[in-house]
Order: sequence, then C-alpha cells, then structure tokens
Amino acid sequence: MIQSMTGFGKADAHFNGKKIHVEVKSLNSKAMDLNTRIAPLYREKEMEIRQLLSKALERGKVDFTLWVEKDETSAAGTINPVIVANYVSQIRQISKEQSLPEPQNVWDLVLRLPETTQTVVTEELSADEWQVVLGAVNEAVNRLVDFRKQEGAALYLKFTEKVDNIERYLGEIEPYEKGRVEKIRQRLTDRLSELKGVDYDKNRLEQELIYYIEKLDISEEKQRLANHLRYFRETMKEEGRGQGKKLGFIAQEMGREINTTGSKSNQAEMQNIVVKMKDELEQIKEQVLNVM
Repeated sequence: MIQSMTGFGKADAHFNGKKIHVEVKSLNSKAMDLNTRIAPLYREKEMEIRQLLSKALERGKVDFTLWVEKDETSAAGTINPVIVANYVSQIRQISKEQSLPEPQNVWDLVLRLPETTQTVVTEELSADEWQVVLGAVNEAVNRLVDFRKQEGAALYLKFTEKVDNIERYLGEIEPYEKGRVEKIRQRLTDRLSELKGVDYDKNRLEQELIYYIEKLDISEEKQRLANHLRYFRETMKEEGRGQGKKLGFIAQEMGREINTTGSKSNQAEMQNIVVKMKDELEQIKEQVLNVM
C-alpha cells in the first residue's frame, strides 16, 4: 500500500533528571534530504542516527531535532568556597586598612564577583543513557511512519476516485466516436455533391475516406489508456514502499494518451470529455508527488 512522504513524529524520555525530546518531520522530495539538530552531548551518535533515519524513511525532506531539558536541581551551579572566603578576607582587610565600614551585605557583593560560582560540568554519554535516547528516536520515527501510512490511505482513496472518473469518461466517449465517423463521411460527401459538373472516382474517394478515418481512429489510445488505468491501480496495491516514481511515470503515459485522444477527437462533445479527463489527471499528478 502506498505511503505519503508527509509526516510528523514526536517522543519524550527521561534520564537522571533530564527530559529528552525528539521530533521528526518530513515533506516530499525527490530523494532523501536529511537535516539534523542534535544536542552537543549526543552529537557523537549523529552518524548512527542518520543511518537509522535513512533506512526507516528512505525518501523525503526530513528534519530531525533532539534536545534536552534539565531540571532545576541538575542545572544549578555550585559555589566555590575557597574563592568566596578569599574575597571576604580581602574585603575585610581593605575595610580595616582604609578605615572604612564593612559593606552591610557582604554576600550580595561577593556572589557578584567573578568565579564565585561554577556551572560547567563535563558530561559523558553513558551506554544506559544512549539506550534511552535511542528508544525515543525509534518511537518518534515509528509515529512518523504511522502518520505516513494514514496519509497514504487517504491518497489511495483519492487516486481511486480520480482513476474511476477517468475510466467513466473514457466510456462516455464511445457513443460519440461511433457517430463521428458517419458524420465525417456525410460531410465530405455533401461537399462533393455541391461541386456540380465535377466528376470524381468514387472508389478513390472511398479509399481516401478510409485513410482519413484511420488517422482519426482512437481505438489504440483507448486501449492503452485503459491498460494504464489498470496498471495504476495495481501499482497502488503493491506491497512495500517506493511506488511514487512509478505512479508518476504511469500518470505521464496516461496524459500522453488523453492528449492524443483530444487532438483526434474533431468533435465538440468528445473534446469536452477530454477536458474533464485532463482535469482529473492533473489532480492525480499534483498528489502523486507526495507518494514515496
């Protein structure tokens, strides 16, 4: 069954006071176009993440985001007691030497000075944490794939409706096609009868009529278009993914047969039906770009 290239997936995980967020979204593209934004701690695993996404999603413009929120406890800095004590000692010494009163709130003053607090903590990615992150990545990807399948089911119904309409219009051409040949024959005969005093070979006229009518015959175009419609339905039902390009090629061939039918129709009613077929086909071509 077909899948859409449009999708979105999101997952969250927790590890040691950290909340890990993963988002994956995709749009249609001719090939795999992958952009990643990954928190610094997990960048060493970027190639592994890229391989996972490429294998699972295959095609589309994919944006992947992985970021972390830390709780207030883990994000809080630590006070450097040695530096703070040194600052306090210096303030008191200067106050004594300069005969100045000590500041009323020494703590406010000291904590504003450089290097009294430190928040830089060197983190290393542990195997346990990576397994938690990897689980969240897989969950987000699976949700995106489910989204693609839902969109693909909607496209399947849309395509089926449009293909059925084209097939119905193809059947509506037949009555006009049969009457068209006789009308052409009668019109040419009437014109020749208006040429008084002109003698012509009726056998040669019949041969020319047959040749002219054969050039306007659309039996082959109708047969090929019917085959393309059948093949389009079969391709949509194929197992797996990757039917998008094939469906695009089939739609092009359908357009070729419809255009040829229109150029040979030579009748207003048939041309109106061809215009309706073209309208249905354009809607197929527009949506088939979203199919994997």
